[in-house]
Amino acid sequence: MFSSALKSFTSNIGSNYSIAPQPSSTSGPWKIFDAKKKSTGKPASVFVFDKKSLEPSASSLGGGRGSSSSIKRAQEEVIDRLKKEASSLARLRHPSILELAEPIEETRSGGLMFATEQVTVSLAALLAEKDDQERSGRGAGRGSRYVVRGNDGQDEIRELELDELEIQKGLLQIAKGLDFLHQSAKLVHANLTPDAIFVNAKSDWKISGLAFSTPFSDSVSSPSLSLSEVLNHDPRLPPSVQLSLDYTSPDFVLDNNINPSADMFSLGLLIIALYNSPHRSPIETHESLSAYKRTFSSSSSVPNQTNNFLSSVPLPKNLSSELLPRLITRRPAQRLNAIEFQQAQYFDNILVSTIRFLDDLPAKTPNEKAQFMRGLAKIMPQFPKSVLERKLLPALLEEMKDRDLLAPILSNVFAIVKASPSGKRAFTDRVIPRLRDIFLAQSNTKTPAERDTTKEAGLMIVLENMQVVADNCSGKEFRDDILPLIALGLGSPTHAVVDAALSTLPAVLPALDYSTIKNELFPVIAGVFAHTNSLGIKIRGLEAFYTLCGGTADEDSISDGLDGVSISRDSSKLSSSQVLDKFTIQEKVVPLMKGIKTKEPGVMMAALKVFRQIGQVVDSDFLAIEALPILWSFSLGPLLDLEQFQAFMTLIKSLSSRIEREHTRKLQELGSSNGTGSARSGARQPTAFQSSSTTNGGEMDFASLVSGRKGTATPDIMNDWGPPAAKPASTQPSTTASQNSSFSSWASPAPAQTSRLNSLQSAATQRTVTPDLNSSFAALTPASPFNAPLQPSGRQPSSSSFTSPPLNPSTNNTSTSINWSAATTTPNTSTWSSQQQRPTNGGILPPPTQRTSSFTIPPPPSFTTQSPATPNAYSAFSMPAMQPQQTQQRQALQQQTLQQQQQQQQQQQQQQQKTNQSSGLDKYQSLI
Repeated sequence: MFSSALKSFTSNIGSNYSIAPQPSSTSGPWKIFDAKKKSTGKPASVFVFDKKSLEPSASSLGGGRGSSSSIKRAQEEVIDRLKKEASSLARLRHPSILELAEPIEETRSGGLMFATEQVTVSLAALLAEKDDQERSGRGAGRGSRYVVRGNDGQDEIRELELDELEIQKGLLQIAKGLDFLHQSAKLVHANLTPDAIFVNAKSDWKISGLAFSTPFSDSVSSPSLSLSEVLNHDPRLPPSVQLSLDYTSPDFVLDNNINPSADMFSLGLLIIALYNSPHRSPIETHESLSAYKRTFSSSSSVPNQTNNFLSSVPLPKNLSSELLPRLITRRPAQRLNAIEFQQAQYFDNILVSTIRFLDDLPAKTPNEKAQFMRGLAKIMPQFPKSVLERKLLPALLEEMKDRDLLAPILSNVFAIVKASPSGKRAFTDRVIPRLRDIFLAQSNTKTPAERDTTKEAGLMIVLENMQVVADNCSGKEFRDDILPLIALGLGSPTHAVVDAALSTLPAVLPALDYSTIKNELFPVIAGVFAHTNSLGIKIRGLEAFYTLCGGTADEDSISDGLDGVSISRDSSKLSSSQVLDKFTIQEKVVPLMKGIKTKEPGVMMAALKVFRQIGQVVDSDFLAIEALPILWSFSLGPLLDLEQFQAFMTLIKSLSSRIEREHTRKLQELGSSNGTGSARSGARQPTAFQSSSTTNGGEMDFASLVSGRKGTATPDIMNDWGPPAAKPASTQPSTTASQNSSFSSWASPAPAQTSRLNSLQSAATQRTVTPDLNSSFAALTPASPFNAPLQPSGRQPSSSSFTSPPLNPSTNNTSTSINWSAATTTPNTSTWSSQQQRPTNGGILPPPTQRTSSFTIPPPPSFTTQSPATPNAYSAFSMPAMQPQQTQQRQALQQQTLQQQQQQQQQQQQQQQKTNQSSGLDKYQSLI
């Protein structure tokens, strides 16, 4: 109905305001619509009066032309009074008077319209809602809910609670408004009813309904109100446009006197209606003047202290005993005025006093303001949540223009947002715009702003309450409005502000997406870390890296990072989500860590925490190549104590174990996929040793194997440096040849050694290339040093340019030549009998000497005193022949020694079969 009427409006209000299609509330003849100004987006309320509501019903019409003209005149008087109401709001400017936004306008249909500040509901509608709740059994403690238009144009549900503090606060505001009317404007309201009081968006009570306001009798101006006309109700007009007798003072009806005390009497009746059930005036006249006079003809029908002021419910003690008796009284002189009313004991409590101080805050001194802001946080929990959000919060935000109070005001603002059940809506609609105006308005200018300490103090409060901010705004609002505040803090020249900004990461990261964190937030943090000279900022930056790499505060609380001990944690209680990707950590974070120059323990231990977290993210090869060298460099810092060094070593060992474990698994996987076939075929096919030893009819070319020479056909295992022989030499030396020839300390292999080579050859077919404990070469034992020549006896001797004559017996014992054989002979009977014997030249045997030489040296004089020894047949020096007697003794001794040597060789062969094959490998290694 009203939307169609609004469409016909071609007024300033209709073109400048977007108006809701349906009214949100009613008050008397006015329909209240939520609206918003198109240019500024500021919420407002549009009061609309439809002239059709004045048309009388058919039953109330009288016959005759005169009756029609009188009705028209009555209707015009009503319209004039309504215009007076709006014009009075334009003239009267006071915090307790409803603020006019647009002056009254007439519509094409003859209606009226004006705009005011945003109001939620009238007091009459609020009381009617309370009555409905009490009748339905929902209780009086529940707040009333109303749908209003928000700043974003969306409908919002707001709940109003009519509790004791709300009533006290509202009555104080009404009293202030009446004091303004009586003392400053010299006006009497004359119709103070619940319909004349509105509750705005800040939960303030505002006076309106000034259609019957008039100067009182004692003022300079004469009263413009004809009591005789307004007191007599016209049945042809709706009651909403006429004076309400239920709230009228007896001064008007009985005394015909217009004075300010009449409003105080009406205020007393209104107070009773606030507590009464149903919420109506104790005086019920049904708009009959005679009924009103009958009520005041008897004291029992007049509200007083004796009859509990005709209230159906008990009234507060201070109200019924002190305040109401001085308001509802027959004599005007005995009533309280508006100023005395505000000073009543009923309002003497800390919460009401706080609200009153807050209303008068602009007039207070800076010292009083600072003290008030500091003390407000202590009593804030005593306030109802509705009062905190709708009264205190807007008042505090309004005072933020005082930069000296910015920090304490913001502290209280965040406390209110945290305590309010609808704090998210309040923070989004009210707090964020104020933060944007204060901190980001000057950041868009090109000229750098001067350092403002009060602004930095306020920014510190915002950063310290970043968790409250993140909990009460959406991701888009956080990215658009809050992230610039964090960047502003990171770029501050004050270290405390930068430290606070870096500390916000645990609260900031869940509110931002990955792209914003990587491309907008992380580069700023990295720049601060790289360029700061403060150790505190360095440590805080490392803690930020720890958080960005997935670390949480819960993990930090479990381990302080100084012990380096890995503690098993319940994964269900700790949620550590990686923020930065692995590539960014490896390419950006670790190089920043590597560039740390200071060796302070605090920085080092903070870096240790970061590397502990990095070790859970990056690859093992990156750890080995990049991370571990940095950790080793940090661990050797000269300022670390033992405990801190051990923490580094614990992490280094842990990471090293991970690298070893993962690389071992990788190699095992590669070996199982690539080497399975070759490993199995190695047990069946000839090995490298076996295949390289089968030459010349399948016999093992052992000399080629141990000397590294290929293609040699000789079986001489000790001499591969001489020219090849014409034919293979026999491995069995002749007895005659051994007796007629010179003896050497080296002998050719015995048959036992040949069998040992065969066993070695057979054992080599059962193993792979790599020697192990189960397959090894049998040890080679040389013959006696007395009967074994360097080369086999059947081998053709090497030729030389000089040939020595044959050895002949000689009896010359006084020769001056040295007995080299005795000098070089060891006492051991076998140089190969001990398993611990090792060559002194790294396992390489000296080359054999030739049989012939170009020198002939006689034997030394001490030959007979030395133990018999066999001269080296291939020595570079030839000895004279010995005498026959000495030769026979020497041969007998050599035969005895040869027998002993053969027995020892047999014993060694038996022991060799029993011992582990690994000892044979050791002897083979000692041989080569």
